[in-house]
Amino acid sequence: MSGKPILHYFNGRGRMECIRWLLAAAGVEFEEKLIEKPEDLDKLKNDGSLLFQQVPMVEIDGMNLVQTRAILNYIATKYNLYGKDIKERVLIDMYSEGVADLGEMIILLPLCPAAEKDAKVTLIREKTTNRFLPAFENVLKSHGQDYLVGNKLSRADIHLVELLYYVEELDPSLLANFPLLKALKARVSNLPTVKKFLQPGSQRKPPTDEKKIEEARKVFKF
Repeated sequence: MSGKPILHYFNGRGRMECIRWLLAAAGVEFEEKLIEKPEDLDKLKNDGSLLFQQVPMVEIDGMNLVQTRAILNYIATKYNLYGKDIKERVLIDMYSEGVADLGEMIILLPLCPAAEKDAKVTLIREKTTNRFLPAFENVLKSHGQDYLVGNKLSRADIHLVELLYYVEELDPSLLANFPLLKALKARVSNLPTVKKFLQPGSQRKPPTDEKKIEEARKVFKF
């Protein structure tokens, strides 16, 4: 056994990508056992590896962890990316949940029916520029520090920077009026562990396209 965490998911972003980002930022090497056909998923279900019969699942420290937030909390705690006390942790949780709210909309966009896609993109743009990014910009402005919480890198910064990359993929102009967020993105992206993850050939997954959607449909039967 290598001792590396093993990630069980299909070969796409989905709900595993934020886990990949967090492990990579923490400097943790991980392996992936890709779910490429329904039989792969059935095997995990039948051997008792999936508590709730669903992925993502991460094998780590002798445990089979499911539920994305639980996995992220464990990794963040283990690698000192979760604040120094209960007050910092609740802020990190609060900011991470805000990231997840907008991120969920973007993750699900490729599954949106074609007739509804334009309206959905318009809604995402509006929430991005009028609700979520202003909130994070104001947090950084309020304390003038390099990171969201405690002037130290936390899971909240990593999740937010991942989200900023997705926002830029949707429309680079959406970040134009948020200089502190652009600076945070540059700062985190230049950390050696993150910089390595952003390089071609890493375990970072590309944007979801029609081919990936079809692969996921076959595996998860939706």
